[in-house]
Amino acid sequence: MKTLHTPPSGVSRRDFAKATLMTAGGLALDSLGSALKAAETGGRRIRTAVIGCGSVSNQYLPVLQRCPFVELVSVCDIRPERARRQSEAYRVPNHYPHIEALLAGAPFEFLIDLTDMQAHEAVNRRALQAGKHVWSEKPIANSLKAGQELLRMARQRGLRLWGAPITVQSPQFAFMARKIASGDLGRLAAAHAFYGHEGPDWSSFFYEKGGGSLPDLAVYNLTSLTGLLGPVRRVTALLSIVTPERTIHDKGTIRVTEEDNAMVLLDHGHGVVSHVQSGFNYFNPHGHDGSGEKRHTIQVTGSRGYVGLVGYDWAPQAVEWATVEHPQLVKESTDPGGYLWQQGAALAAECLATGKELLATPEQALHVLEIITAARTSSATGRTIPLRSTFRWPLPV
Repeated sequence: MKTLHTPPSGVSRRDFAKATLMTAGGLALDSLGSALKAAETGGRRIRTAVIGCGSVSNQYLPVLQRCPFVELVSVCDIRPERARRQSEAYRVPNHYPHIEALLAGAPFEFLIDLTDMQAHEAVNRRALQAGKHVWSEKPIANSLKAGQELLRMARQRGLRLWGAPITVQSPQFAFMARKIASGDLGRLAAAHAFYGHEGPDWSSFFYEKGGGSLPDLAVYNLTSLTGLLGPVRRVTALLSIVTPERTIHDKGTIRVTEEDNAMVLLDHGHGVVSHVQSGFNYFNPHGHDGSGEKRHTIQVTGSRGYVGLVGYDWAPQAVEWATVEHPQLVKESTDPGGYLWQQGAALAAECLATGKELLATPEQALHVLEIITAARTSSATGRTIPLRSTFRWPLPV
């Protein structure tokens, strides 16, 4: 690697370094800026690999590229051409066709798992066994027991394990949590949340065993509501398949085996009950993106007030509230504050680099996973299912 020359008199090394590398292209400058910002904030850049180069990687990779705490080392995919394509598109120096080649290749310390949800558990376990910190798209595992085993393994090896989603990181979530904690809503009674669309047609895993609308869609609302109202004690649910066959781009017609319609009742204790509905049969004029959604997709009601989230919790737009004293809806918290649903892995890298902690914890992710499992058991048996897991609450917003 070439060394930089001594900067001219009166020019800082930082400014000289920037000017020297301007000709290397925008991406190189971004990389230098990330390194400089990491140095300025007292952190370091975490050597990072991404496994899973499908559609969601196009959401994650630009954020990781800009993160001052991330050095992108490798990408990996079981379809080698996808790994190669993302390596070239995002100028990641190495690409590999499977996880064993990735682990045997260029050294790294942090793995970001963007594979199909059915593969997360096995990929996360293998990464932890190899001594890597892990950020996983949802869910972390396929069962509460397996997820708890992964978390134990991580702790025993001095590793970190995190999982999406990060809805509790948004300023809108923080505003709602503080409004609830203030007592302005009076005695809390109920909450309702919903998220759905017509269903993806680019992959079959959404509809196959281990998929379904619960781990793909309801997981966002379940994370938000447990973050706002606390861990769940009991779950009652009704699930169904509305559309038994789907047409997928690369497979044609497939049979749907997992729920594409879900109604889940949650008992948070102290008389507070909430409800989440999700599905792949929900027409929305705003489409899968949902950025134009203006309804209150999360609503919390008490004896003296109401608070509602404008837009979806993974891309919130504002919070509206009203109380007995102020019966007209007031809109606040309209600034996204830099929040992006895709930034979870970048925030985790910052934790590794600086020692900061996320509000999103693996314990809450596993609690949400148990809710999903309990909902399926409840629907199949007609029973209310008690839960065993919990997490530290209230969150320090």
